[in-house]
Formats: sequence, C-alpha cells, structure tokens
Amino acid sequence: MKHARSVIFKSLRWLALLGTLVALPSQADEYADTNQLVRANKFTEALAKVDSYLAGKPADPQMRFLKGVIQRNLGQTAAATATFTKLTEDYPELPEPYNNLAVLYAGQGQYDKARVTLEMAVRTNPNYATAHENLGDVYVRLASQAYNKALLLDSSNKTVPPKLTMTLEVFKAPKKE
Repeated sequence: MKHARSVIFKSLRWLALLGTLVALPSQADEYADTNQLVRANKFTEALAKVDSYLAGKPADPQMRFLKGVIQRNLGQTAAATATFTKLTEDYPELPEPYNNLAVLYAGQGQYDKARVTLEMAVRTNPNYATAHENLGDVYVRLASQAYNKALLLDSSNKTVPPKLTMTLEVFKAPKKE
C-alpha cells in the first residue's frame, strides 16, 4: 500500500509539473504578444490584451507591471500611478514598480515623493542601476529647487547662481557634432 501511494503521489507531482510546463509557453506567448504591441506603439490593443489576461489571473505581477507601463504611455497618469502603487503594496520586494512610480511622481514635479519611492527601489535592490540613476536625477532637481529658494531669500548671495547653473546644465541635451 505504501508503494502504491508513493507511485500515485509521484505521478501526481509529474502531472502537476507537466501541466505547469505546458502552461508556461502560452503565458510566454501572452507576454511576448503584449510586448510586441507595446514596441509597435499599439497601446490601446496592448491594454485590451492585458486586461483580458488579468481577468483570469489578476495577481500576475509581470502583466500588472506591463499594464502600468501601457497606461503611462497612453497618458493615463492617474491609472498608472494607481497600478504601480498597488504593485508596491502587493509585491514590496519588486524594485521596478517603485522606480516607475517615482518616474511618474518626478514627471509631476513631486520630487520629494519620487525620492522616497526611489530610495525604496534601491533598498529593495541595491544593484538596480536605473533606480540609482533616477535617484541622482531627482537629487539634482531637488538641489535646483533649493538653490532657487536660496536666491529668492537672498538675491545678493553670489555663490548660489553658479550652483544653480550647474544643476540646470545636467539636463541640457548634449550637442550633436
């Protein structure tokens, strides 16, 4: 009896594994199809595909992340913010939703919120180079705001203008030769 139960459990495990392996290519196809639509700037179609997929698998973090990216590309900032915020709540170990949420905040001039959110991304994954770069950009924006405020409070301060100029130079497009 012990041997028969063991064989049954092994068979069930193999069937479960096989089911998972069979399901993976179809999932991969869904991701690939959606990414292809995004690359082709067919955001409305991509969003419909994502929504259809999420109707059956609402917790899928990768597809939810794609949804946020698509919403951002469609100019649906509030919806994208909500999507990325919910992802950070449901999957706090993932740095990408924090990074994308911070980019939305920075785009709205909410640099303090962006800074805090990027610090979470970096805390979650200290090796996430994009989050570090974005955090540097946010720090420069915050520095620019502080230098502007310093000039408003004391326009005779001669040390502030060169610092302000330096922060503004960071975001100028490089000259093409």
